[in-house]
Amino acid sequence: MFFLHHSYSVEESGLLKGATDWHCHVLPGVDDGVKTMEESLSVLSVMEKVGVRHVNLTPHIMEDVPNTPEGLRERFAELRGQYKGGMELTLAAENMLDNLFSERLESGALLTICSDKLLVETSYFNPPYRMDYVLSDILTRDITPVLAHPERYVYMEEKDYRKLRSMHILFQLNLPSLVGIYGSRVQRKAEMILSNGWYDVYGTDTHSLRFYNAFLYGRLRRRVIDQVKAIPNDLNLK
Repeated sequence: MFFLHHSYSVEESGLLKGATDWHCHVLPGVDDGVKTMEESLSVLSVMEKVGVRHVNLTPHIMEDVPNTPEGLRERFAELRGQYKGGMELTLAAENMLDNLFSERLESGALLTICSDKLLVETSYFNPPYRMDYVLSDILTRDITPVLAHPERYVYMEEKDYRKLRSMHILFQLNLPSLVGIYGSRVQRKAEMILSNGWYDVYGTDTHSLRFYNAFLYGRLRRRVIDQVKAIPNDLNLK
């Protein structure tokens, strides 16, 4: 069946029609993502044109980017005041499991998703100190960690993903990983995790209009498209 080997651009694939983008850095001027309100509105306009229904904005909170929930909510209100489109916008955060994370967790100063899910990340090269303990600590508070882009962590292999899944950690796929934007090694790992059915949600991790447009032109095979369509990608996922 030769047609199974055909590839389609992300835009042609239909993956984004009616979709929720769980992870992007489109809130302007708060981290290493979009810098201006004008560019943020441009990115949102393109997202809406390709069919995205819901955008979950997830700016960094980490030692090097000491955002606070209060400050991010203020900036989000400014964006909401400027945005005139029809997509639903929500605010959360991408929380680095760094030396200050436990302090933030203890204080309850978190921007969660649906009140009981928390998008978390680690260094790309090294696991955080006592990572299992930190994740378990989050779980004991009736909050489920959603690990951002697990395919991008150099130190993680299949056995690590299996262990995290056994702990009931959710996985968020960066769709650009599947079109090779981060390189072939990340692409292969993403395809492996996808084939195992371990992704729960997906997003684009968009940091700029240029990035998003390049992503839309990326190519996907039919098999990969069908596997992504099988991801629940539900904001009410339990």
